[in-house]
Amino acid sequence: MSKITNPPTTEVKSIEVDKGLLNVKVTMPSNMFNGANLDEVIAKAKADGVSEVVKNDDGSLTYTMSKAKHSEMMKQMETTLLKNIDDIKTSGNFKSIKDITSNKSLSEFTITVDQNAFKNSMDGMAGLGIAMTSMFYQLFNGASADNYKVTISLKDAETGAIFNTIVYPDALKKK
Repeated sequence: MSKITNPPTTEVKSIEVDKGLLNVKVTMPSNMFNGANLDEVIAKAKADGVSEVVKNDDGSLTYTMSKAKHSEMMKQMETTLLKNIDDIKTSGNFKSIKDITSNKSLSEFTITVDQNAFKNSMDGMAGLGIAMTSMFYQLFNGASADNYKVTISLKDAETGAIFNTIVYPDALKKK
């Protein structure tokens, strides 16, 4: 068992998705596995129903799965994202957040907040979590690293006005 010790990176490399006639191949870049034991990652993927996982020379992994398995995984990611959104709205941990809505492709979200409470809280982290999950969802579904965006609009519950818009991954590149 070897441990991967790549340095952490914020660079997002493309996840390549090849949707063939019967199978789907998804190549995930090495920066997705920083610090992970690749043998364990591969074993888990196979246990989850991925038919083949190949270690590539550049450290990336190529997963081969049936179209049905890919569809199942996409549905599972969508369900998880929607459950996380529901948890944010109902848990009471994000007191300024009143509602969260999204478009059908899960690439645009409107977070309705009590603006005064929001600006004095850490509740903005909820939007970052939603954005990160949505970006992974889009990449896994075949979006190129140059062609995916997640837009988070913050809306004041009292006035209905959008007071901030954050576009990811662009916001992660700003310093």
